[in-house]
Amino acid sequence: MGWFTGGMRAIWSGTIAFGLVNVPVKAYTATEDHDVRLHQVHDADGGRIRYQRKCEVCGKVIKFENIDKAYDDGTHTVVLTEDDLKSVPAERSQEIEILQFVPSDQIEPVMFERSYYLEPDSKSAKAYLLLHKTLESTQRTAIVKFTLRQKTRLGALRVRENALVVQSLLWADEVREPDFPALEADVRISDAEFEMAKTLVDQFSSDFTPEAFEDEYQHQLRLLIDAKIESGEVTSTEETFGAQGEEQDTDADVIDLMAALKRSIEKNRERQDTDQKGASAAKRKARGADEAPAKRKKGA
Repeated sequence: MGWFTGGMRAIWSGTIAFGLVNVPVKAYTATEDHDVRLHQVHDADGGRIRYQRKCEVCGKVIKFENIDKAYDDGTHTVVLTEDDLKSVPAERSQEIEILQFVPSDQIEPVMFERSYYLEPDSKSAKAYLLLHKTLESTQRTAIVKFTLRQKTRLGALRVRENALVVQSLLWADEVREPDFPALEADVRISDAEFEMAKTLVDQFSSDFTPEAFEDEYQHQLRLLIDAKIESGEVTSTEETFGAQGEEQDTDADVIDLMAALKRSIEKNRERQDTDQKGASAAKRKARGADEAPAKRKKGA
C-alpha cells in the first residue's frame, strides 16, 4: 500500500478518535486548482499592480504579522487578537472526533466542501487499515468534527480507493432551500413528453469517466500564452515586477487495538445500560405517582 510522497505536502497532523483507539494521521489537500494564474498590470508599461494592506486610521501600510481580526455589528467593533482566537478550546484541537457512522448515501452532495487525504502517521498503520476496512465493508461514512485553520468543521470520513479521505461539510443552516415560484406552478406533462425525455436520457447514458472531459477555456488560454511567448510578445519579469521575493514528523504509538476496541464497546454498553436503567426508574416513579391517589382513595 503506497502512501503520499513526491510533491504533496501535509497541511495538518493529528489523530482520528475511534472509540478508545487513536489513529495518528497527516492531512493532504486532495484537489488542486489548474486555472492559469493571471496578474493585474499597468496597460502603459506592464508594471504589476499590487494590493496593499493600508490602515484607514494612520494611513500606513501594515505588515501581516501586525494585523488582528475584528467583528463589526454595525455599532461596535470587537478586536480579536491571535491569543484571543487561540483561547477558544475547539480551535486548538488536533483531533478528528468521530461522532457517528451513517449510511454513505444519506449525505446530501450539496453539503460537501473541500477534500483531504489522510495518511497514517505512525510506525504501524494497523489502526488506519482497520478503520479503512471497517468503513469499506459496512458501506458507512463517519461523521466527524475537526479543526482546520482555526475553524471548527463538520466532516465526512470515508474510503476512497486505498486511502481514507475527510471531506469538510457545510453546517445544516448553511444550506439554503430552493424557493422559486416556478416550482409551485401547476404544469402538466404528457405521457408522450415523459417517454421522449426518458428515451433521450437513455441515448446519453454511460459510465462517468472524469478523464474524458477537459477545461476547454484553460486549454485555449494556455495556447494563447504560448503563442505570445513564441512570437516574442514578452517582457522581463524582473524588470517589470521586481525580484520575487520541515514539517515535523510525529510518531505516536498506537495502543493495543483489541484491548482498546473491547473497552470502547464495553464503555458504550455501560452507557446504554445506564440510560435504560434511568428510563426504567423514571417509568416506575411515574407509575407510583399514578397509583398513589387511587390507594389513598380506597382507604378513605
